[in-house]
Amino acid sequence: MTKNVRVRFAPSPTGPLHIGGVRTALFNYLFAKKHKGSFILRIEDTDQNRYVQGAEQYIIDALNWCHMPFDEGPNKNEKFGPYRQSERKHLYKQYADELIASGNAYYAFDTAETLDFHRKDHEAKGKTFIYNWHNRLKLSNSLSLSAEEVKAKLNAGDDYVIRFKSPQDETLHLKDIIRGDIKIDTNILDDKVLFKSDGMPTYHLANIVDDHLMEISHVIRGEEWLPSLALHYQLYKAFGWETPEFAHLPLILKPTGKGKLSKRDGDKLGFPVFPLEWTDPKTGDVSRGYKEDGYFPEAMVNFLAFLGWNPGTEQEIFSLNELIEAFDLKKVNKSGARFDPDKTKWFNHHYMQEQNNDVLAELFKPIVNEKLNVIQSESEESHNEISRQARNDNDIDVNYIALVIGLIKERATFVSDFWALSHFFFTAPTSYDEKASKKAFRNGTKELMGELKNIILRIDEFTVIALQKDIKSWITSKEIGFGKVMMPLRLALVGALQGPDVFDIMFMIGKAETVKRIEKVIDLL
Repeated sequence: MTKNVRVRFAPSPTGPLHIGGVRTALFNYLFAKKHKGSFILRIEDTDQNRYVQGAEQYIIDALNWCHMPFDEGPNKNEKFGPYRQSERKHLYKQYADELIASGNAYYAFDTAETLDFHRKDHEAKGKTFIYNWHNRLKLSNSLSLSAEEVKAKLNAGDDYVIRFKSPQDETLHLKDIIRGDIKIDTNILDDKVLFKSDGMPTYHLANIVDDHLMEISHVIRGEEWLPSLALHYQLYKAFGWETPEFAHLPLILKPTGKGKLSKRDGDKLGFPVFPLEWTDPKTGDVSRGYKEDGYFPEAMVNFLAFLGWNPGTEQEIFSLNELIEAFDLKKVNKSGARFDPDKTKWFNHHYMQEQNNDVLAELFKPIVNEKLNVIQSESEESHNEISRQARNDNDIDVNYIALVIGLIKERATFVSDFWALSHFFFTAPTSYDEKASKKAFRNGTKELMGELKNIILRIDEFTVIALQKDIKSWITSKEIGFGKVMMPLRLALVGALQGPDVFDIMFMIGKAETVKRIEKVIDLL
């Protein structure tokens, strides 16, 4: 690729960033970095009526969380700035005037009532009203009015819009990197509004002007913009500018595969559709985010990359650098990509195993403290030495938590799963699984547990190896099945027949706590 690659992600700050927008940003980012180019953030806030306070910062925070920082954008390396369209509105009028001067656009003075009348009239006749070559000479615009009439209306301050003059009886030959060659009959195109009398451009004009002035080489955007491609091509031609290359990404579909993924789907099926948690500034309603739900950014980026793109290999796990190396727009599919919530969890489970246990311990520590504080508040006396030590948030040993995580994390998908998998490392069980108890506690169990306690008390070097050696030797000498000892022992330590290796648990909680839990079971028996 010889041209200098410059791509832009251009969201509107009208609310939280949908993961479809994050996927668009990701593909732009990957393409830019693959070709040693620039990834630009432009905030398209021309529609001030829909502007939402905090949305712009949310977009920036989401990109940063996904490890996709922009190279140019608001308050950063603004060599083509400003990067908010509301701060560029002084630029657009001159380009709208230029189109009028070249005959590619015209003033239209039609009132909303007039246009509504024509729409309803066409509907009554089973037709669709399109403002274009077919009827524009019958309407109130600078093509049907005299120059004097147009001037008088402008001087009088009449409301107007500037419309693009779509050609008649032509066939446009358009190119899209993903979808190939596209043919469009200009007779079906309407004369889109480019500029309004309130001094603000529509998306179409501002988008083209900004892409040109910012020297955008490739426009990579969602499929929903495909119907605008014909107009945008024509605008580049009308200005005499070089057209960037276009690539329209497939839709992200509902888990059923039918229809575009929406927030309602996430609410219904229990998964977020936004990267970060969002609080609506008007209503106070909170929408879930992938970050707050416990997803790692690496997992989110990995699964989003596969929504519409396929490397052509069996590999599914990609680091960001590997994605950059492998990414190719020609390997992006045309058809929609079905969103699979279970697959997102699969990715997160993988990245959980890759995480450093010390890092996970810092994330899990507040949960441990909270749980232990609740236990403390529910009991006048502490349950055991570990929970006593943990009563003060600063007392709990994060290194101990890291060791616990190393024993249980392979069964976890989220940090929030850790407590259910590890609570017995921090506090003694207060109840025992009823079904497991009937299976493990039999005639003679009480006596066996008493003997086991004495064996444990005699072990000087309380290590996993020593515990395995001495306890297994004792069971063998008794000529009994291992289950007769190991099942009630696990129940005593955990409260259920689950968890990591029993000897690991004993070593972690220590001799005194192990004996104490066995004594509690003996008393119950």
